[in-house]
Order: sequence, then structure tokens, then C-alpha cells
Amino acid sequence: MYNSQLPTDGSTAPKSTAMGSGVFDQRTERHGNERIRFLLKSFGLRTSLIRLKVIDALLTAADSDRSLGVRGVHSHLLDLDIPLSFLSVREVLKRLCGEGVITLNPDKSYSLHPQAAAVLHHE
Repeated sequence: MYNSQLPTDGSTAPKSTAMGSGVFDQRTERHGNERIRFLLKSFGLRTSLIRLKVIDALLTAADSDRSLGVRGVHSHLLDLDIPLSFLSVREVLKRLCGEGVITLNPDKSYSLHPQAAAVLHHE
């Protein structure tokens, strides 16, 4: 009989049933992703993992009063073990900028467009 709780890779099942803090982090991340999904949909864009992660990186930087350019976003994603190429990040930023979701600042950093910020805060 198959038991879905037992690992199938030959390793033993974990002994502890205590939930770690990561369980709640995933729920918080999912809620944040839903906000970003709503934002993308309101601008007529499809949701993709790279768009979610790029916008999340910009929001995280804004919460810390930092601004990120292409290299900063790319480095942030690499620090999170999200292996995206520099060119992919740059193309996503250009597309989001072209659609009005984010703006390119004079110092070559990116930030959420005020209209997009309003969509996020009213959701």
C-alpha cells in the first residue's frame, strides 16, 4: 500500500512532526504573489515566475528604502538562489517599464509606477 507521507527516494521519513517557521513564510509569500498577480492582470499582463520575482525584488528594495537597477535586481535574485540570466532580468524590466508597471528613474534604477503602487495598495 502506498503511503504518501513516506519519502520515495530511499531516505527515511523525518522523525519530528514539528512545523518550522518556513511553513508560515510560504503562506506570506503566496499572499504577496497574489497581490503581484492581481497587479499584472490589471495591466493586461500574464503572470510568470520571473515577473513575480522581479517585482517582488523591487518591492523588497523599496521597503528598505533602496533602489535597484538591472544589476541590483539580478544580484538580489541570485542571492535568493533564483538562477535567471542577466539578459532575462533586463528584458523583463524593459517589458514591465514599457507596459507602465514600473518606471526607469534618472539614476537607471527601477521603481514601481505610482499607478501600479495604487493598484497594489487598493487590492
